[in-house]
Amino acid sequence: MSRRIVLRPEAQADLLQARDWYAQEDSELAEAFVGSFEAIIARIGAMPELYPLVLKNARRGKLRRFPYLVYYRLFSDRVEVIGVLHGSRDPRVWQQRVDRKKF
Repeated sequence: MSRRIVLRPEAQADLLQARDWYAQEDSELAEAFVGSFEAIIARIGAMPELYPLVLKNARRGKLRRFPYLVYYRLFSDRVEVIGVLHGSRDPRVWQQRVDRKKF
């Protein structure tokens, strides 16, 4: 049984920003990016412990075909996505989000 996936507002903003960037390049590329994100979210929901721990209780999965990483935390009732960031971004961006309280 899959866990419920919740995107924090920051993660939602990350996702939309990345999608919009790809859309400026090519609308089909933007659609492929969103599809890749949806695929990893489905994998995370089905097997949330599949990806490695990277800090405290945060895990990281990598999108296929795109250089983006999904950072998330597991809770008993849900998976909380805390960031969808390009792999070259400063890790402090998502690390600061791990320390914040639940929303």
